[in-house]
Amino acid sequence: MNIRRDLRLSVVAIVAVVMVECTMGEAVDEVRRIPEVVVTATRMSEEVHDLPYMTESIGSSDIQTRRQSRTTPEILREEPSVMVQKTSHGQGSPFIRGFTGFRTLFLVDGIRLNNSTFRDGPNQYWNTVDSFSFDRLEIVKGPSSVLYGSDAVGGTVNALSISPFDREVTDQGVGGRVLYRYSSAEDSHTIRAEGHAVHEKVGVQAGISYRDYGDLRSGSGRQPKTGYDDTSFDARADYMITPDVRLVLAHQTVEQNDAWRTHRTIYGRSFEGTTVGSEKKRILDQDRHLTYLRLEAAEMTGFMDELNATVSHHHQGERQQVVKKDDTGSQQDFDVNTLGLSAQASSRSEVGEWIYGFEYYRDYVDSSGRDYNADGSLKKARIQGPVADDSTYDTLGVYLQNKIVVASRTDLVLGGRYNRFDADARAFEDPVNGKRTSLEKNWDALVGSARVLHRLFPDAGVNMFAGVSQGFRAPNLSDLTRLDSARTDELETAAPDLDPERYLAYEIGLKIATGIFNAECAYFYTDIEDMIIRTPTGRVLEDGNEVTKKNAGEGYVQGIELSGSVQIVEDWLLWGNITWMDGKVDTYPTSSMQKEREPVDRLMPLTANTGIRYQPTSRYWIEAYLTAAERKGDLSTAEKADTQRIPPGGTPGYTVFSCRGGFKLTEDLSVSAALENIADKDYRVHGSGLNEAGRNLIVSTEYVF
Repeated sequence: MNIRRDLRLSVVAIVAVVMVECTMGEAVDEVRRIPEVVVTATRMSEEVHDLPYMTESIGSSDIQTRRQSRTTPEILREEPSVMVQKTSHGQGSPFIRGFTGFRTLFLVDGIRLNNSTFRDGPNQYWNTVDSFSFDRLEIVKGPSSVLYGSDAVGGTVNALSISPFDREVTDQGVGGRVLYRYSSAEDSHTIRAEGHAVHEKVGVQAGISYRDYGDLRSGSGRQPKTGYDDTSFDARADYMITPDVRLVLAHQTVEQNDAWRTHRTIYGRSFEGTTVGSEKKRILDQDRHLTYLRLEAAEMTGFMDELNATVSHHHQGERQQVVKKDDTGSQQDFDVNTLGLSAQASSRSEVGEWIYGFEYYRDYVDSSGRDYNADGSLKKARIQGPVADDSTYDTLGVYLQNKIVVASRTDLVLGGRYNRFDADARAFEDPVNGKRTSLEKNWDALVGSARVLHRLFPDAGVNMFAGVSQGFRAPNLSDLTRLDSARTDELETAAPDLDPERYLAYEIGLKIATGIFNAECAYFYTDIEDMIIRTPTGRVLEDGNEVTKKNAGEGYVQGIELSGSVQIVEDWLLWGNITWMDGKVDTYPTSSMQKEREPVDRLMPLTANTGIRYQPTSRYWIEAYLTAAERKGDLSTAEKADTQRIPPGGTPGYTVFSCRGGFKLTEDLSVSAALENIADKDYRVHGSGLNEAGRNLIVSTEYVF
């Protein structure tokens, strides 16, 4: 298959969207556009088309019926400027505009999922958010540090639940649904059951999800030890104190069991020359529990128009078990309990719409590690697990933003934020002498943002936007005190003397929305300063080559993203997107401590998604689509050394054809199906530890009552 040819065809299909629009003349003005509203970009409810950001909003029906996404990270697979890397089948880490892990921020109803133990590079924590537990997923690309603080560099994703008062109910005030999903490539079964009830001022809802995944079959066969299972529960209760004042109590819990990282084990499968690991086991168990109480008030009198205040408790835990080739082993655990307190208000005035507030989070971290002899007896109790034990980490942020109408067709959004961070790591292993040590560190940061949107041709729905935004990320406990494996044959040790990373992002774009034709195009450039990078020390330890960290990364990431859709004729919709990225950053490719500028690790290759959908009635639809990615051969030294995940010479490109559709059997019963990877292509997303599914039949059925 000629990847470049397929990418060119994808580009032609997307550009055709623009050409069709140009031939439609003024007919598009007669079509009324249905506004799409998001809240994450500016912390106020606004239409996507009128925001000076590149944003996406993906609703639950799209997630579960059209995309039939397996996990929360996989929801983002078809979005421009997003590449979803998977170290294992139970993990998923989206790269947004070139950044992942703790350089992207995930929110659950506005509450931070990120905590001070999140590590560099791809991680598995987004997979602990049940895709059935929220109503929509909002994505804001680029730095959002003014509104959301540390980590919001590549992008911010917010999973938003829905009030029981906004759900459909019967005359008795109750409702619910049951959903079942089957996937052939992994022989998986997913069951979701939920219900909701409303009575006068009180509304409640609750749901439970169970997933059982078998071993994943790629285009070359089954990949052993890739199956796992998880169970999720979520509940929410709303009390309407008055029509404009609401009290919300919500809870979520997720438990994931036996998720193997097979690329480091003997069960890994070589792909295009990748090496196979030597470990006999590397298993992760995870759990997450979030409870919050929120007061929401609208249509207030006085200087504040709206107010919400939230208190939350978030628990996240991880257990990792490793058995090496000589039967010796280890176990690492950590538990993070995060207390959160936040308040936000908005005020309309003659000088604009003001958003202001504060956030405070405190992490309490317990971490342990144990080494075992080949017979299973305890060899050593370590000072710490993957991060420092008996630690706390405090985050305080105060922010202010103003949206000003500077002219009848121009909006200006200005914002600033002050942050304070305090780390108190009371027990971690000194990387030099191996003894117990501690540290106390604190940092301050000020960041700002300026964005402008101009309605270039209001009647035609054409808007231009531009902006400059500062981003930053404070060193967390993982940066400062980590003792854990990194890439292939690397062991990361503590680095107590670090400073915050800083970023400055520039962006310019165009948005067109007419109803028949919708398109967005943007160019972005992110300047990188003081990025914390892994640095070889030259020492060889028992568990691999030692790497530590320094604020030595200077560089950039730039890219172009283009997406569009057009109603080519009645009932037929053509859609597509394409992303190009480039970036370089300073690294230490060898132990000589001589910096070199190299390609950014795991940067998204040229990638396109395009499809055509036929929907003559509201009862059924069918869609054919393809994803094409170019070969990723421009590698950093670290990528070349990651031989278990990245093939020699780079990750091959691929083109994957799929189709999907849905049919509403009755008013209450619907069926959706997809045949993914029709040609049974054996392929891998760049940087992943396993191959993607081969030919895969997915069938979902949903009954609503």
